Amino acid sequence: MEIKRAIGVSPGIAFGEAFVLDSEDYPIPKRSIRPDETDHELARFRDALQRSLRELEELKRNVPHHLATEIGPIVESSIKMLDDKYTHRRIEEKIVKGRNNAEYAVSSVYRVYVKQFSEAAAGDGIFQSRIPELQDLERRLIRNLLQEKKVGISQLDRHVVVVAHDLTQAQVIAFDRHKVVGFVTDAGGRTSHTAIVARTMQIPAVVGLESISTDVSAGDTLILDGASGTVIINPDEDTLKKYRALQRNLLRERHALREVIDLAAETRDGHAVKILANIEFPEEVKTATEFGACGIGLYRTEFLYLTPGKVPSEADHFEAYRRTLSLLGDRELTIRTLDLGADKMGVEGSVKEANPFLGCRGIRLCFERMDLFRPQLRAILRVAALGNVKVMFPMITSLEELQRAKAILHQVHLELEREGVPHEPRLRVGIMVEVPAAAMMADVLAREADFFSIGTNDLIQYVMAVDRVNERIAPLFQPTHPAVLRLLRKVLEEGERHGRPVCLCGEMAGDPIFTILLLGLGLREFSMIPTLIPQVKKVMRSVTLKEAREVAHKVFSFGDSARIADFLTERTRKIFPEAR
Repeated sequence: MEIKRAIGVSPGIAFGEAFVLDSEDYPIPKRSIRPDETDHELARFRDALQRSLRELEELKRNVPHHLATEIGPIVESSIKMLDDKYTHRRIEEKIVKGRNNAEYAVSSVYRVYVKQFSEAAAGDGIFQSRIPELQDLERRLIRNLLQEKKVGISQLDRHVVVVAHDLTQAQVIAFDRHKVVGFVTDAGGRTSHTAIVARTMQIPAVVGLESISTDVSAGDTLILDGASGTVIINPDEDTLKKYRALQRNLLRERHALREVIDLAAETRDGHAVKILANIEFPEEVKTATEFGACGIGLYRTEFLYLTPGKVPSEADHFEAYRRTLSLLGDRELTIRTLDLGADKMGVEGSVKEANPFLGCRGIRLCFERMDLFRPQLRAILRVAALGNVKVMFPMITSLEELQRAKAILHQVHLELEREGVPHEPRLRVGIMVEVPAAAMMADVLAREADFFSIGTNDLIQYVMAVDRVNERIAPLFQPTHPAVLRLLRKVLEEGERHGRPVCLCGEMAGDPIFTILLLGLGLREFSMIPTLIPQVKKVMRSVTLKEAREVAHKVFSFGDSARIADFLTERTRKIFPEAR
């Protein structure tokens, strides 16, 4: 028996035979073609493109109905990337002008994209998650050009745990849930789209195991614990019995959680708490409301910029926001402005940066690229006239930055007023508190901000000097580090002192381990992945505010993150006996 631990990204316990998934790579032949062969190569590319699009459309149609609103937009994103006319032109130019065969033309264009996304991924996890997606699109096209047949998981007649170096979101969506009970990978992180899909589909998953695809042989028995990030290879009988009992408890708990969705979000002694959702696509609103969200606390707008070669227009922004608002009704919508770095796809004229995390990203990029910033602000002001909309600026580090951003917003308001365009001039303006400077200056920033939204993912990485997408140092990313908790406490105290609502929209908000502590620190607005809402709500409804404050007081008597994590885990285990 061998035990491995890494990053648990989707909770649940699974047992099964290991199915080792080989990488689907194809040799890319490069040959020069004659002028009279270009039409044939163009026809081959276009045929492969249509075949690949039909595959993705079929995948979208086969998504289970109850997951369609969550998974459908992710598949649709792949379809849009594959059907991008700019990319088609680049590939066809390689064939016609470069005199290259179709396979090489496809590969050379997509590999440039992958390289650009890889460089961009050093500064933003959203691009890290798109690299496997691009590679999947390339492989689909190449496979259809070579007319190779897919084989593998679809022929299974038993329960398996899939083992791979990495998986694309399309592969996970295509899994037959009657056969694939979980998966483990060498690569990956908590914020990847593959991880999000796994959580949505409730497939237990552990990623970042580094060498699991070579350490495990086909046919080995695996136990997978997606909550603790534990993988057990060829367990003994006692271990099997223990985990079977844990699995039964977990299934009972999940069934009970369904009853929590329609209950009020409040503490046991009646103190109301606001639970909001984080989304990337308008279509995710339906899932958010079905799981009990009272609004959207974080609407990431970066998806509008992820089509290679295309910069969204004001009309693109407005339509996306209008569609989102129409699905929300009277519920609140908080839109975060562009939060990308200067070296990202879709931003032309950018310069590669040695350290993108500390480079031209977020509000800094917006100040540098008004042609990107102003159209987005115009669209937000316009859609705010239609409903309950707020805006927040990312990566704010000083009062001067916030004042400058608000001044630009005011200028845009005056433009719209002169043009006679309907809009909301009294838009509520907030900031993301995601760098230590903003947390330490919360009292000063409260003079200009109407509300705060704490982005713990970035805040932790800056406090701890840990690249949150670097798997080698993942254990150093510690939400329970006393320095992190002290900054959270300060922001919450200053928010209360100045009458500024504070929301927390990072991963901590959706982790029930931290719910009691955050309540005890004074947090009353949580924003998270929709499917995590029932667990967090159950914890809230299980404690009084007095008990939560006692937990917070106790936590601050500890001096190290490990002891804090153990204490919070044990406290949560009283509510979720299966929690580890």
